[in-house]
Amino acid sequence: MFYEGGGFMGGMLGGMHFLWWIFWIAIVGVIAWAIWGRARDVKAAETAPRESPHETPHETLKRRLASGECTPEEYERRKALLDRDRGGGV
Repeated sequence: MFYEGGGFMGGMLGGMHFLWWIFWIAIVGVIAWAIWGRARDVKAAETAPRESPHETPHETLKRRLASGECTPEEYERRKALLDRDRGGGV
């Protein structure tokens, strides 16, 4: 009487069944992508070279003198300030 031969439960519900399959495949895909991406990030972090410790103020000053960013007189003046601050604060 109401059957029109449209497949499983008429054609409308068959389409809904197909959409549920698409939905669950998408959910599983997103979860797999998140896990795979997280594992890749962790592995990259483990294999990345470790950062060297921060440069001390004296090392920075020496580097600037060596590269020509400051003159020897300026180097001595700044070094004296750094030594004074180190001696008084420690």
